[in-house]
Amino acid sequence: MNFNLTDEQQTFRDVVHKFMAEELAPTAKETDETAVFNWPVVKKMGPLGLLGMEVPEEYGGAGMDSVMATIAIEEMGWACGSTALAISAHNNLGMGPIVAYGTEEQKHKWLPPLATGAGRLGCLMLTEPGAGSDLQNGVRVTAVKEGDAWVIDGNKMWATNASIADTFVVLCRTDPAGGSRSLSQIIVPADTPGITIGPAEKKMGLNGSPTHAVNFDNVTVPRENLLGEEGKGLTQTLATLTKGRISIGALALGLAQGAYDKAIRYAQERETFGKPIGQHQAVQFMLADMATEIQASRLMLYWAAWRKDQGLSYAKEAGMAKLMATEMSERVTRNAIQIHGGFGYSREFEVERMYRDTRLMSIGEGTSEILRMVIGRHLLGYYE
Repeated sequence: MNFNLTDEQQTFRDVVHKFMAEELAPTAKETDETAVFNWPVVKKMGPLGLLGMEVPEEYGGAGMDSVMATIAIEEMGWACGSTALAISAHNNLGMGPIVAYGTEEQKHKWLPPLATGAGRLGCLMLTEPGAGSDLQNGVRVTAVKEGDAWVIDGNKMWATNASIADTFVVLCRTDPAGGSRSLSQIIVPADTPGITIGPAEKKMGLNGSPTHAVNFDNVTVPRENLLGEEGKGLTQTLATLTKGRISIGALALGLAQGAYDKAIRYAQERETFGKPIGQHQAVQFMLADMATEIQASRLMLYWAAWRKDQGLSYAKEAGMAKLMATEMSERVTRNAIQIHGGFGYSREFEVERMYRDTRLMSIGEGTSEILRMVIGRHLLGYYE
């Protein structure tokens, strides 16, 4: 078994890491404190292919494999959790369904501006006040056929990128009878009349990644904006979330790596009792655990991404990798604060921000509890 990256993947990692270290990391603190999305740096990501990572080249994307996309989000998370979340959501949730289920006309129309950076970002709208993990029964936003159009009404919440996107993919109830075939995905331009975007949510972390409630009031779009098959919206959404779990795991991995790097540096510089704290066994044990869990999570994430690239089943592996990486990241960022002592609790030190940022990762795109259910059902053959 060869665990080495290919020459192309390693070169890509080096280029992306350099960009993140020079352009994104120095702005992360300001992005968090001002809660303003970092458009100046994001616009520079287009030429690197980071705004259309797994979008085929014929639609303006970079055509990367999943391992390279995982590397990119890991490096982005290492630099700035807020920006990484927005770009992960853009790539996997905003464009992913269009790549997977769009017609040729839809792909040529909607993907090039999103993938090249010529437009704004993409946004997938799923969650509602009564629909988090239970999408099948909880979605209340309706889409009704009227002539050659869909008319959409209802409320979404926790919509990542809503205020910085020009294209929404909205999960709607198209059959009032309910059931697994009652939902559909519809592409909605952000400037369509009848859309109201609420104020940005005030969150524990990831303040530079805007999240909003969105109201649809008699929002009318052409029938041709149906994405995929009518009634297949739930299936398409669950498949999209499975792919996105690798990316969220990678983001958590990047945050953990960033916190670990800072903890190592601090352990070498800070002195207590006449010697660097890194010479104390208690600190060494924490660092050893951090390094071990980071490496294990990285291998699991790359393994899941590799299986996806090979066309193999990967839902169980993606769930396992996200579960491992997100819960690991909470432990690592927590211990990074512990190593920094009182300084770690101060916003002057970046490990405090990383700890706040990583808390969402075990909630979004499948909570740890849901993932344990998914993994367990695969193990017992209930998904076969």
